[in-house]
Amino acid sequence: MVKHISRVFFSVLLVTSMVACGSDSGKKSADINSDANMKQGTPEQLYNNGIDAIKTKHYKLATKQFETLQENFPYSGYAPNAQLMQGYAYYLQNKYPDAVKQLETFLQLHPNSPDAPYAFYLRALCYYERISDVTRDQQSTLEALTALNDVVNRFPGTSYARDAQLKIDLCRDHLAGKEMLVGRFYEQQKNYEAAITRFQRVILDYQTTNHVAEALHRSVEVYLKLGLTDQARKTASILGYNYPNSVWYRYTYNDLKKYKLTSNQTEKPTAHRPGFFSRTWNSFTSLF
Repeated sequence: MVKHISRVFFSVLLVTSMVACGSDSGKKSADINSDANMKQGTPEQLYNNGIDAIKTKHYKLATKQFETLQENFPYSGYAPNAQLMQGYAYYLQNKYPDAVKQLETFLQLHPNSPDAPYAFYLRALCYYERISDVTRDQQSTLEALTALNDVVNRFPGTSYARDAQLKIDLCRDHLAGKEMLVGRFYEQQKNYEAAITRFQRVILDYQTTNHVAEALHRSVEVYLKLGLTDQARKTASILGYNYPNSVWYRYTYNDLKKYKLTSNQTEKPTAHRPGFFSRTWNSFTSLF
């Protein structure tokens, strides 16, 4: 999906950028592997050679073409596009640190370029593509979140911002998943204070993610183990109000029954009814 979006941009760039015309448009690039040809070629030829290399998926060769153009013709009108396209070629090779470095150079030299929104967006994708599973360090997720927020804040209303927002939601869900993983580990180790801290973080900082119901259930589990029955009941009521038909509330309801903490007022697992999480939020935050 991400790569597809980038290739859509590439198609647009082919139309809007400075491509060769006239007699040059009919030339073949069969000899673009020649270092001598790269050094002797015009900026236009080098740029088009790079574009041709990307179109034929010779990304390493494309990188070399754009790099040679910048080295030999740094003041050419083709140089800015070559900088951007070199970053794109690195991205297509999964060389994300190199791509980020190249894109940041482009943005430093051309902050007002009409292609700046895409450069910021592609830079964010370079971090996003490096997100690892929740069992590993999430530094890349945090970096992706920062870079994606930068796109949304700088270019609101654009297609880049809309796609970035979707990825922000995924990043937040990923970070919440990491907190849950660590919280469950602490709970298993009977380090209940550390566990409840992680579950609270999910509930308070990642309210729109898919992990909130489980975080509420795990909080009830910990409170019951600590003998904090009032906190357990109050947290269970929030879970029952907002997620009455979730598997997590069914688990919580059974736990309350086991501890003989249910009453006629206890919400039973049922079909979800309209309501907003924030309507009972003050009840939860008052517990801490």
